[in-house]
Amino acid sequence: MTVLETERLTLRPPIEADLDGFAALMADEQSARFIGGVQARSTAWRGMSSMAGSWALKGFGMFSVIERSSGRWIGRIGPWSPEGWPGTEVGWGLIRSAWSQGYAAESAVASIDWAFDTLGWSEVIHTIASENAPSKALAGRLGSTYLRQDRLPAPIDIELEVWGQTKAQWRARTSRPL
Repeated sequence: MTVLETERLTLRPPIEADLDGFAALMADEQSARFIGGVQARSTAWRGMSSMAGSWALKGFGMFSVIERSSGRWIGRIGPWSPEGWPGTEVGWGLIRSAWSQGYAAESAVASIDWAFDTLGWSEVIHTIASENAPSKALAGRLGSTYLRQDRLPAPIDIELEVWGQTKAQWRARTSRPL
């Protein structure tokens, strides 16, 4: 099983015991606003299962993010590229109590490094709702820039902004946003 460690976090594939965290993330109106909206626990299970299934089918997927000091599940972040997606994405979603602590940047940096180094990706994108200022700010801190408007595939079928950067741009950065 792929496990990434950062100073404060463990990133690993989702397991069934993560359901309470996934369900809490998707039950909170603010946390879920830009990642599919509030969902019932059963729908959150399907989303978690889709991410776990991506690991089985593609060898990668979003990681469950675990706070090392407490063992608490705080979100899901990482590589994501389902059928019809507008590119090879590193996306994020954290429970509200984990916001504004640098966890998103810390885990995104580890995920982007892994996507470029292990998966061999040549570009990373982030699909972001136009009104999601915090995610656009994070994408900018990561070195990504606005690339274009695009749509997510059905059944989501929404227009959003695509931010991103190439592997060469990522490697050329002299500092990391932690």
